[in-house]
Amino acid sequence: MRANVLGPLTLRHGALSGVPSAMKPRKVLSLLLLSDGRMVPVQSLMAELWGDQPPRTGLTTLQTYILHLRKLLAQVLGTSSATVTRDVLQTRPGGYALVLRPGQLDVHDYRGLVAQAECALEVGDERAADAAFRQALALWQGPALVDVAPHGRPLQAEVARLEQSRLTVTERGIETRLRLGGHLEVLSDLASLVVEHRFHEGLHSQYMLALHRSGQRTRALGVYQRLRMTMTEELGLEPSAKLQRLQQAVLVSDPRLDHEAGTPGRGPVVA
Repeated sequence: MRANVLGPLTLRHGALSGVPSAMKPRKVLSLLLLSDGRMVPVQSLMAELWGDQPPRTGLTTLQTYILHLRKLLAQVLGTSSATVTRDVLQTRPGGYALVLRPGQLDVHDYRGLVAQAECALEVGDERAADAAFRQALALWQGPALVDVAPHGRPLQAEVARLEQSRLTVTERGIETRLRLGGHLEVLSDLASLVVEHRFHEGLHSQYMLALHRSGQRTRALGVYQRLRMTMTEELGLEPSAKLQRLQQAVLVSDPRLDHEAGTPGRGPVVA
């Protein structure tokens, strides 16, 4: 069985799909998958389905969804509902847990690759780190749970955590490629990222550095000016001192820019 949440929700065993067609059971399945084998309280599942005002029949309806999921999983796995209840979609005191083996969920693979990349950086193997970061990001097939909507608060929190991790890993991967001399390679990605993340100073600094190293100093300064204008007009803030120092370094063609990443320091990425 293989499940994916980094993009559309999928759960397959061979050619068979274990994703229900109705949206509320899909939300239950999504929250169970993202909880990584931990017990999901009944209250959290009901909050996902109905917010702060569950119907009087909410508990019974939730139990019906769990029963439906167990039957669907039994069909997909070619086993009995009793086996699924015992080994896969378990009832635990106060809630339910979906138990998967290592390698059955894309988030497991993603976190493992990110950890591998961070370990490689710690020992100075930037090429291995670059390869692991690329593999981790390649697992994403779109926004997390893009076809499960609208998200309730519990799913919103889990999806926000994943998307923040994706952004952090993207920035870390670009930093690593810049250190390896891949400034031309990252230009198109950064051009898109600074549009999507209009106030993200780290991405803007990486874009400025990549442009500078590509012989496009005027464009690098333009990136700074656009960010400064956006920040002052919409937030009433000036860019950070670090970004201002980068702008000054670009203005004077500081030779250190050809050798230093000029991006945020290294630190652990938590998914």
